[in-house]
Amino acid sequence: MLRLLILPALLLLSCNPKAQNSPTNEDELKVQFTLPKKLKEVSGITLSKDKKTIWAIEDRGNENAIYGLSDKGDMLAKIPVENAENTDWEDVISDSQGNIYIGDFGNNDNNRKDLAILKTDLKDSKQIVTKVVQTTKFHYQGQTEFPPKKSNLLYDCEAFVEMDGNFYLFTKNRSKGFDGTFLVFQVPNKEGYFEAKLIGTLKLQGGYNDAAITSATINSTKDKIVLLTHKNIHVLTGFTANDFNSAKIQKIPLNHNSQKEALVFFDDKTLMIADEKGKNEGGMVYTFSLN
Repeated sequence: MLRLLILPALLLLSCNPKAQNSPTNEDELKVQFTLPKKLKEVSGITLSKDKKTIWAIEDRGNENAIYGLSDKGDMLAKIPVENAENTDWEDVISDSQGNIYIGDFGNNDNNRKDLAILKTDLKDSKQIVTKVVQTTKFHYQGQTEFPPKKSNLLYDCEAFVEMDGNFYLFTKNRSKGFDGTFLVFQVPNKEGYFEAKLIGTLKLQGGYNDAAITSATINSTKDKIVLLTHKNIHVLTGFTANDFNSAKIQKIPLNHNSQKEALVFFDDKTLMIADEKGKNEGGMVYTFSLN
């Protein structure tokens, strides 16, 4: 059963907007705050190690900066990444040591050959700048055409996690005749250029808004990964480090449709979710309970 869990760290709400698609039922998403007006196209969120700062990024067309937010949505910091360009930043994550990584792998047209994951030296919101201290470049195993045929546009990515020295990437299907198929790739968390190893071919149920993956997060025990789409979350269990083909997938409707782009575990039972600002909706951070 899903029920709302109000976070002690998030009790004070900066607002409770009445957007066209704003959830109201107690078993649905809980609006925690409105994102600052500056952040209209948030593509990823993660937490500082002490969980006092929410780190956010935006995708292509926006600045090469990481933004620090309080648990009430106040802008604490705008920290430029001094030695990297925002080609298409689509997700941001942290590992168990608190290191922050940016996924520069947005690939709408499936034709990029400069895909990368950027490890930064970001530690706290008092920093004036941050810099990239490790660049993991990669190409996808199995991709031989740039772009492939329209029926095989499986090499965009907006979602990844880090687990035990490897990155795991979950692709966004942009194929003609969308059927929910996505690929799982493994890339070592190291400096260098690598072939991303295909370790899973899976399928989500539903149409594009139900099953096109926009973010991912992993719990502290590393046995549960949650994938985000515009309308649902999908909980993966039963995977192994080198094989996701046998993973079990539980689809959980959010009963709410917006351009959700960012996801992180606040704790092992609670998710934080952010969506982009639309004409009459979005631009929020929500919490959602997993029980």
